[in-house]
Order: sequence, then C-alpha cells, then structure tokens
Amino acid sequence: MKESKRPRNRSAAALHLMILPALALLLVYSYGPMLGLVMAFQDFTPAQGWFGSPWVGMDNFKYVFSLPNFKQVVWNTLFISIMEIALGQILALVVTLLLNEVKNGFKRTVQTIIYIPHFLSWIILGGILLEVLSLSGIVNMFLHRLGIEPISFLGDSSIFPWTLIFSHLWKEVGFATIIFLAALSSINPQLYEAAEIDGAGRLRKMWNVTLPGMAPIIILAAVLSIGNLLNAGFDQVFTLYNPVVYDTGDIIDTFVYRLGLVQSHYSLATAVGIFKSTISFTFVALSYYLAYRLADYRIF
Repeated sequence: MKESKRPRNRSAAALHLMILPALALLLVYSYGPMLGLVMAFQDFTPAQGWFGSPWVGMDNFKYVFSLPNFKQVVWNTLFISIMEIALGQILALVVTLLLNEVKNGFKRTVQTIIYIPHFLSWIILGGILLEVLSLSGIVNMFLHRLGIEPISFLGDSSIFPWTLIFSHLWKEVGFATIIFLAALSSINPQLYEAAEIDGAGRLRKMWNVTLPGMAPIIILAAVLSIGNLLNAGFDQVFTLYNPVVYDTGDIIDTFVYRLGLVQSHYSLATAVGIFKSTISFTFVALSYYLAYRLADYRIF
C-alpha cells in the first residue's frame, strides 16, 4: 500500500510546487500592500514611514467625511454605477432576444461587431470618444447639419454622467449578451415546438418560453451585480473627465487618485479606500446571499 501511494504523493507535490509562483504573486501584490492600510490611522509622511509617522486614530476618516464634496462623490459613484448596471442588464437582454430571432450567418456578424469594443482599452476608446464627441467632432457636425446647436458632451456637468453611462453601454453590452445566449441554449427546443402547435407567434414564444427559461440567469446576473455598486469605472472616468465636470463626474476612485497621488494626502486617500472596500465587501456579501436565496447559487 505504501508503494502505491508514493507516485500519487510525488504528483501532488509537483502540483503544489506549480502553485507556488501564483501564490507568491498573490501575497506580494494583493496581500502585501494591505500593510499600507495603517496609513489611514496615521499622519503619514514618506520620510517618517509607517513606523515613524504619528498615530491619529480616526481623525482622517472624520476629516474626509466632513469634506463638502465627499457626499457628492459618493452620489456620483452610485448614480453612474446603478444606471450602468440597470441599463446594461436590460439592453443585454433585449439584444440577446433580438439575436435569437435572426439567422445564424447574420447573427455571427452582428455578434462580432458588438463584441469588439469590449476588447479595446479605455485609453483607445477614450481617445476616439474625445475626438468624436468634441465640439468640432463628427457628432456635433451631424447635429449642426440638422440645425441643432453643438452639445458639449464632455464639458457640460449635466450631460457628462450620461456620456459615461452610454459609452460604457456601447463598450460592454455586446459582451454581456454571452451569458444570456448561453442561457438560451439550455432551453428545451420541444417547448418552442409545443408553443407553435398551440398557435403561439414569436412574441408569445418569447414571453412564455424564452423569458421564463432565462429567468434564473437573469436574476443571478442582476443580484451578483450588486457587488459592483461602488465600481463606476476608474479607467473610463479618468480618461474622459476634466475639472469642469468634477461636480457630477468625479467618482470615489478618481477622488482617491487625486487625493493620494496628485495632492500627496496619502493618509486621507487610504481612509477613503478603506471606506470603499468596507462598503463593497458588504455589497458583495449581500449579493452572494441573495444569489443563494433567489437563484440557489453557491460558491462551493
């Protein structure tokens, strides 16, 4: 018996050794930086370091929460992320249902076109949008042809959040249809045949067969998205925003960037980061609990 176990133990040891590089990267880049969270409770200066900077307790949190623009930053983050999540789920579902009704050849072409933006970084897409949506860009040239005054998509505080929302939808909705298309493939084709025999048209089959069959995935996707309520997209906002639209376009991530890296208030930026991480953890836990209760989704 001992001789038969040795080869298995050796293979298991080899597999464990293969995990070590990934584990080292995780410890160095994910858990190692967490030691810096102590800065949120210090008056941190790089010259004094973690061990020499004076301890201030919760003063940094009190100061950050008292800032006049902090509540607005939190509201901007919630508004942008909620609208992106809600409209993204709805549009992805609508696009999936429409794709399900077209022929395979044309369907593949449309899928390829709407998937492409997802694989481009916001640096590339941001450069495109800055040109297209500028006052002299192609969009305002088209509006001018229609007799409409130019619109400052990236310089008007009331319009900029919607520019972020719709540009996010343009980038991500196509790729988000993949999970819904996978859900469609799990629906029994005999249900459609039975509906046709009963005289159901396309809309009836969609309402009575397709949507009920996709309901568990729709609920699961909606519930799990709760965990991203404070993630409004740093890359996108950082690429497109400017000081003119800070009052409606500034989110928690960009606020932390300016507070920490631009203004060198490391302790204050860390305090905001801990605040976001704590709330996000609560949202993630809530999303998995609801996913378990509503869709019987389990992590393990």
